[in-house]
Amino acid sequence: MNIAIVGATGNVGRKIIEVLENKNFPISELYLIASSKSSGQKINFKGKEHTVIDLEKFDFSKVKITFFAAGSAVAEKWAYKVAEKTIVIDNSKYFRKDSEIPLIVPEVNSKELVHVKNKNIIANANCSVIPLVVALKPLHDLYTVKRIVASTYQSVSGAGKAPMDELLSQTQDYFNNKNLQSKHFTKQIAFNAIPHIDSFLENGYTKEEQKTSDEVKKILDKKIKITSTCVRIPVLVSHSISANVEFEKKINLDEIRNVLSTSPGCKVIDEQKDGGYITPVEAENKYETFISRIRQDDSQSNTVNLWIVSDNLLKGAALNAVEIAESLVKKNLHER
Repeated sequence: MNIAIVGATGNVGRKIIEVLENKNFPISELYLIASSKSSGQKINFKGKEHTVIDLEKFDFSKVKITFFAAGSAVAEKWAYKVAEKTIVIDNSKYFRKDSEIPLIVPEVNSKELVHVKNKNIIANANCSVIPLVVALKPLHDLYTVKRIVASTYQSVSGAGKAPMDELLSQTQDYFNNKNLQSKHFTKQIAFNAIPHIDSFLENGYTKEEQKTSDEVKKILDKKIKITSTCVRIPVLVSHSISANVEFEKKINLDEIRNVLSTSPGCKVIDEQKDGGYITPVEAENKYETFISRIRQDDSQSNTVNLWIVSDNLLKGAALNAVEIAESLVKKNLHER
């Protein structure tokens, strides 16, 4: 099967290449696509150098599946055209709210992939929403989620490579007693926490917080009530979520731990002692969604607190996209 990646030179594009190789995804030819300024670059895949091709010049009729990892502007301009010739799996936010385009996290709602035929496009979910719904799906099946209060602590890689470089340069400047320059964040990111991701809406929430609500409802259950606060923190990779989850039915902590320990994509690390939990650094380059600090909320019945962590470039983006492609192939939905 021939595969293309649009945005192959970026953070997520390179991670998709890495995951495809690690998973030994069945590929006959891999085409790496980017803008004209990046075309001509060489990227290795399975021991062979691949030359990056100019997006404007590539014939997408050559491929079965195309991953888009180039942002909303590129998706808006190119995805519909490309979807006339190949299935598009888009990592941007552009198509997520479209009712005719499936928003997929394979462990949660792969049955919705049948709707790929609507527009030949599949949307990949938000990088914090993915681990949240992976962790909550088995609990929703067991007890029915009623309400979620989520605080996300998101690494700078979620904003791109330049913001990662800014964190590193600010950290260096801090120790060299230099003035810290902020270009990609509204305030200093080094040694700080910024309760603001994406632009503000009239209701006081940010777009990132609104996306969290909209996407959880679309993927998991439209009846769920959810509120969130999204915070950018000085961590390079991996997003964390503190989730307070209320259920319709009576809960049992042992049952919760057992079901999460055996659910696809989940790994429980929950020892009630020093270091008996997961942190962002430990989740980097891992495929699992990690769950720690599982405990009953003593102030609210049928409510549990969870600490959820995953690599935002992998399960939050590239890995989930590749797993969508795997599900398409398994269900034989990749054939036009």
